[in-house]
Amino acid sequence: MKKRSKAYSKALAQVETGRQYTLREAVELARKISFVKFDETLRVNVALGVDPKHADQNVRGTVVLPHGTGKVQRILAIVAPDKEQEAKAAGADFVGGEDLVNQIKGGWLDFEIVVTTPDMMRHVGQLGKILGPRGLMPNPKVGTVATNISNAIREIKAGRLEYKVDKYGLIAMPFGKRSFQANQLFDNVATIIDALFKAKPSAAKGNYMKSITIAPTMGPGIKVDPNVARNEIDTVRATPVS
Repeated sequence: MKKRSKAYSKALAQVETGRQYTLREAVELARKISFVKFDETLRVNVALGVDPKHADQNVRGTVVLPHGTGKVQRILAIVAPDKEQEAKAAGADFVGGEDLVNQIKGGWLDFEIVVTTPDMMRHVGQLGKILGPRGLMPNPKVGTVATNISNAIREIKAGRLEYKVDKYGLIAMPFGKRSFQANQLFDNVATIIDALFKAKPSAAKGNYMKSITIAPTMGPGIKVDPNVARNEIDTVRATPVS
């Protein structure tokens, strides 16, 4: 068994064993117990009561975080020449067409997200064996294949994230940095959980959201009661903005 550091053990001691926190409490505690010297990312892990082996129980989509993720992602836009200026103006870090496809074939992978337009998929499709295993292959279901390329790029820059349930029924996502204000972090994670509730497949039976855990990337997890979290989010959404 790997020995835990003193800093980790000190952080763990601040999390009550067996307790399920409210979502807001968990967010604030995660910020408090983060012990690393850099601006750590906070994450949410959700266990869903679905069987991903069945196509009608797959949970996949995108969500735009209201306060972004705090991470700068390098976007590669593979577009036709008449769309290049549009993609650059929207904030794409690398823009091109077949030339970029050939660079990727040659081993260049200095980017985090690839976006393209439907007409360019005949070229991008050649990269399936390279981009696919890395989770970088553009897909219209998550908005990375889009006719309106500028809108797709701006949404990603603003904090759009893709989510997809794994074979164990789990979804793990970042929702901000420790330096964010507590209310910003709550808004972000509430947006994620709300999206997952709304994405419940009609074929899913029984307890859909089985567990929620909030944690600093390098710190211990904090359990959240899913039912209480649902009520917290509904209350916030129903409160008029003054």
